[in-house]
Amino acid sequence: MALLEVRDLKTHFRTPDGIVKAVDGVSFTLEAGETLGIVGESGSGKSVTALSIMRLNPQPPCYYPQGEILFEGRNLLEAGERELRDIRGNDIAMIFQDPMTSLNPVFTVGDQIMEAVRIHQKVSKKEAKDIAIQALRDVGIPNPERRVDEYPHQYSGGMRQRAMIAMALACNPKILIADEPTTALDVTIQAQILELMVELQEKYGTAIIMITHDLGVVAQLADKIMVMYGGRAVETGTTDDVFYDPLMPYTWSLLRSIPRLDKAGEVRLLPIRGQPPSLIFLPPGCNFNPRCPFAKDKCREVDPPLEEKRPGHRAACILSLQEIEESKHRVDEELGVEQ
Repeated sequence: MALLEVRDLKTHFRTPDGIVKAVDGVSFTLEAGETLGIVGESGSGKSVTALSIMRLNPQPPCYYPQGEILFEGRNLLEAGERELRDIRGNDIAMIFQDPMTSLNPVFTVGDQIMEAVRIHQKVSKKEAKDIAIQALRDVGIPNPERRVDEYPHQYSGGMRQRAMIAMALACNPKILIADEPTTALDVTIQAQILELMVELQEKYGTAIIMITHDLGVVAQLADKIMVMYGGRAVETGTTDDVFYDPLMPYTWSLLRSIPRLDKAGEVRLLPIRGQPPSLIFLPPGCNFNPRCPFAKDKCREVDPPLEEKRPGHRAACILSLQEIEESKHRVDEELGVEQ
């Protein structure tokens, strides 16, 4: 049995303009010690998927018309608030995008870590402080005995992100959800944070869901990848499958829109034209067809399901593998890229 299994999850929001289908039928599994990377543009449903697992979307306007979120066999969509409080931070922890807004400015960093520890573990205040100091030491914060009594504004951006990771890992959770953990950090600090997460995963055996728009991050960390667009999963597979042989035009477009050091000057960048679709008024047929460089007439008529194209590699595209390869070559020829 998988540690976490999400089945056909739908997370919708009622708004004055209509129903926002932020997550519209997403399924995936996560095994113990595994890293799943979820990628896609802003507005594709990545963060709402994570918040749905934690049941942190405000209800109302959020509601779940369909699906299951099975954690160790328990459906979290049917769990009561008391059960969810026991799971959040203890079994499933989350690192939010902006540590400055996630940390309370009027409490010390140590107090905030200790609060999480004392809620979930039967320990004294002194024992909780020792755990907080050790957690700060584990994430590489110098002089943790002193820094534990400092406030968030006394930490740099990178240190605040480390403190958030320490808080998330203080109770040794089984699943860590990292929502854009390297946003707004310079590249040196990003590399340190990613290296730290790998080390802590090896130490504690934590399963990780890494949510990001940075494909370089998931290439470094993830065992498998789920690409999202318009609230849906449009491609899933191992990291090698998705990066080296993408079968969904959206994934291919994402990869072609970022520079590569190994092919500098050889491959022209191909930006994705247009804007992501409205999650209230989705286009007919494939959601990506108005922006797709491979689109054919049938793409505007048929809404493709996510289906297995190769063993373990699924994509939501009605084009055959031969049509996809031919389209890749055609676009490359138009750009003057050597085959």
